[in-house]
Amino acid sequence: MVLKEGWFIYASIALILWGLWGFFPKIAGYYVDPVSILIYEIAGTIFVGVAILSLGFRPEVSGIGALFGFLTGITLTLGSLFFLMALSKGKASVVVTMTALYPLITIVLAVLVLDERLTLRQGLGMLLALTAMILFSY
Repeated sequence: MVLKEGWFIYASIALILWGLWGFFPKIAGYYVDPVSILIYEIAGTIFVGVAILSLGFRPEVSGIGALFGFLTGITLTLGSLFFLMALSKGKASVVVTMTALYPLITIVLAVLVLDERLTLRQGLGMLLALTAMILFSY
């Protein structure tokens, strides 16, 4: 059963939190510019990081792991900035839907770099997701 697997609960919480993450900046944008929102977002990220460290967590040390973790932070922050800029000029429903297709980039990279395989059904799903994005944005 799906509910017994821990990943489902974590993914459901992430889904809700990311839904709020896509909604809150639209409201913030009524009051401040996208770069200001980004700075406040980073402050929120630091707050969570400090809270986790204060609970006794200590990060593992690995040069490659740290490098890719750092790159994750850079791409997340720059992606957030461009997301906020798009959100300030476009409809939340369209901007959030389009940017929510970011897993397609991950899938293509996983196939090309990590030698992962896609089934025909997964490939068709990707094609339908792209089609939906095009239809939704017009």
